[in-house]
This record gives sequence, structure tokens and C-alpha cells, in this order.
Amino acid sequence: MSMPQVSIVIPVYNEQAGLEKLFERLYPALDALGRSYEIIFVDDGSRDNSVALLREQFQKRPDVTRVVVFAGNFGQHNAILAGFAQVRGQHVVTLDADLQNPPEEIGSLLAELDKGHDYVGTIRQMRQDSFLRRWPSKVLNLIRERTTSIEITDQGCMLRAYSRQVVDAINQCPEVNTFIPALAYLFARHPTEIPVKHEERAAGESKYSMYRLLRLNFDLMTGFSIVPLQIYSLVGLVVAGVALTLFVYIMFERILHGADAQGVFTLFSLAFFILGVLLLGVGLLGEYVGRIYAQVRGRPRYLVQVVLQKGAELAE
Repeated sequence: MSMPQVSIVIPVYNEQAGLEKLFERLYPALDALGRSYEIIFVDDGSRDNSVALLREQFQKRPDVTRVVVFAGNFGQHNAILAGFAQVRGQHVVTLDADLQNPPEEIGSLLAELDKGHDYVGTIRQMRQDSFLRRWPSKVLNLIRERTTSIEITDQGCMLRAYSRQVVDAINQCPEVNTFIPALAYLFARHPTEIPVKHEERAAGESKYSMYRLLRLNFDLMTGFSIVPLQIYSLVGLVVAGVALTLFVYIMFERILHGADAQGVFTLFSLAFFILGVLLLGVGLLGEYVGRIYAQVRGRPRYLVQVVLQKGAELAE
């Protein structure tokens, strides 16, 4: 397989219902670009028939298709990292398998790379997601903007393009928990963002629950900034000041007017408030300690069961 100009990395997890539609649109869209390309599908431990469909597609187009099959479920970002480890092209594009980002938009991203940009983010226009998925995403984006230096308008859009230099830099990072677009933004010298179309899922359902979205945002904040710890320190200082002021006030009230039974409830309220702040701090510290714990264990981020590519079937 010769060195292609463009590498497309697509993580796959239980996408059997929509893979045929993806194949029908993806290959013609790339053929129309007039550039040499390769498509790297990374199956993240699918429990349905996705691997069989990917194998069939590999047999149909072995000249441009490669398939990496994980030995288990290791997460979308690890699937992308596995794809990055395999890419050969000078331009790398990531794409979801659910067709919410049209493959026909890939040409627009490559055009931006041709202009000299080394990282191209995207902003979904007319999002087809429900309100209950859009507004939490906006809130999480706002929190991330306030706690890190990462400027990503739409962090949930998978359709992105990277220069080979940026991908090589990402491959050198040994972090266990990370957020690929944020890393790319840090390493890029000339990043940009462009609007892209957004469509309804071709089939199946989203693999990102609200809990996973929250976890992703915690990983992003604690992986790229210590601002949350600094904010907590300021909150602790304010709470301590308020508590001291209230204590002095209650003591003067007791001296001047005698004991007041209602003061007990005030103290209870204050105690519960301080307890809540302390629990928040413990959880925040736990996020950072947990990242350190995961890193020092040194476990591999993913395990590859087999790689399907032209002329060889490599097991790892």
C-alpha cells in the first residue's frame, strides 16, 4: 500500500445498522476528491455484527481500507489514538460512523489544510440533536472555556482534520486520559474552525450518555488546567470568611439578647453548606489523584486483536 495523501480514521462501536449507508456515501465522496486516500476503521469491541461488515468491506476495497479490531471496549478516544498510530497520510481526518457529519464535508476540511492550517475544527450547523443534548453541551463548553486555555467552539463534533505533524505530536503523548481535539489545539500553530452540516443519525443511537459527557468534561478540565483547584481554594477562603463573620454575629447576638433557639438552625444550615463545599473539594482532588493513579499504573490504553490490511493480517 503506497503512501496516501489523506488518512480517514473512523471509530466504530455497535454500528452495524448504519455501516452500509456509511460505505455507500464515504467511498464515493473520497473518490471524487481526486486524492489518494486510506480509510482506517477502528472497532472498539463491538458486540454486534460490525466487525463482520468491516471485514467484508475490507475484502471489497483492500487497496484503500484498513481495519483495526480491539480486543475489548476501550473508548472512542483510544480508538482514534489507535487509528493515529496506523495512519500514513500527510492529512488526517476523523469522522464518526453514524453519518451525523456528512462525508461530503471532508473536502472542505482538506481545503483549509491546503491553505496552511495544521488543525481544522468544525462547528455543527442546525444541529439535529434534541434540546436535552444541546443545552448541556453548551454549558460544558462554557465551563471548559472558563477553566482552560482551549478555545474549541464545538468540542462534541468528531469531524476534524489534522496535519501529520500534529498527529505525530499527539502520538508522543503517553497520557492515559486525554482529549484529542484539545491536544491538537495545543500543538497546532495555525488552528482554525469552519461550519459544517449536521444530519440525523443514519441508524442506532448515541453512545454518549449524559454521564459520559460529564466525565469527558471532567477529564478535559483536570487534564489541561489546575484552575478548578484554584477556584476551590478561593471558594474555601470565601466560605471561611462568611463562617467567621456569622460566628461573630451570633456571639454578639447571644451576649446582647441571650440564647436564641433559632440560631441552632442557622448553625445547621451553615454546617451543611460547609460540608457540601468540603465534599466538592474532596471530589475535585479525587479527579486529579485518580488521573495520577491511572497514569502510574502504566497499563496499555488499548489492546489490538487484529489489523486487516492489504497483503497481511497482523495480530498484536
